[in-house]
Amino acid sequence: MSPTIHDVARAAGVSIKTVSNVVNDNPKVGPETRLRVHRIIEALGYRPNLSARGLRSGKSGVIGLAVPSLRENYFAELADSVIRAAKKHDLRVLIEQTDGDRQQEISILTGGRMRFIDGLLFSPAEIGQQDVDVLSGIEPIVLLGERIFGGPTDHVTMHNTSSAKAATEHLLDLGRRRIALIGASDSADDAASSANLRERGYHQALAEAGIEEDPRLVIRGGKWTRETGLDGVRHFISNGIVFDAIFALNDTLALGALRALVHAGLRVPEDVALIGFDNIDEGSFSIPTLTSVDPGRLEIAETAVDLLIERINEKGERSAPRTVKAAFSIIKRESTGFATDDAGPPQ
Repeated sequence: MSPTIHDVARAAGVSIKTVSNVVNDNPKVGPETRLRVHRIIEALGYRPNLSARGLRSGKSGVIGLAVPSLRENYFAELADSVIRAAKKHDLRVLIEQTDGDRQQEISILTGGRMRFIDGLLFSPAEIGQQDVDVLSGIEPIVLLGERIFGGPTDHVTMHNTSSAKAATEHLLDLGRRRIALIGASDSADDAASSANLRERGYHQALAEAGIEEDPRLVIRGGKWTRETGLDGVRHFISNGIVFDAIFALNDTLALGALRALVHAGLRVPEDVALIGFDNIDEGSFSIPTLTSVDPGRLEIAETAVDLLIERINEKGERSAPRTVKAAFSIIKRESTGFATDDAGPPQ
């Protein structure tokens, strides 16, 4: 049987109200008592109900956000957008980094590491469709990303395939025909991964344009880092593979590719047009500025927070899970030949 608030109060030698005050971060509790109660909570493994934080209000005013890595620009900027969206509702955000580790992701859902929150926004990197049952009974929660579809929770995601197709079509519209792809997955087993969904859009665009594909133009494997983008371009050049455009599956890859292109003496966009994905702030400061797919990060954050608040306040029978896909756009900048005067991120 799971420990209760009564068990915590008894073991700590305090009242139930005191335990509640500690759980809800009430400043009236003295530091020594607060520390003792926290130690008992940890020792007993007490886990307050996710949807019933305070004894009186039932809410803590805090929501959780679990992401793979804050070192990745997209997730750092997503966290910023979530914090801003939550602030409009007088909510604070507790951020948990999972390091893209399967066990940490499962621990977030089944353990007590995200305690003291009213609801959770969860962006997994490793658990997938086979783990859909793990989400059952965990609420309120809103799923982000592309790892699980058709699960028991609300889900906010992006148009990965159609936006990647549009990115490739943008390069085709410029007259480019040798379009390289950097960041493709080396495993076709996970069809729902961002890499495979975006690669699908790339292939669709080439097929519809009647372009014969060259598998040598696709770089597989490696993390979505600057180093992978850099190494991808170096691979093409050292092996004499001709290319006149690059679609990098995220902006971090694109920035690494841009560095390698400049170092090799290739002009962007005159010799090689370049497009990324995510529209991170850094892309508007690069030289040249980076054309990118904006997957609707602000919409994703605001929609996810709104859905989570609805679930937190939901009474009675739970309504059916909802899936929302944010609108995307192609942000055309200098790396594909479009002059820009909007240096810096949007305000």
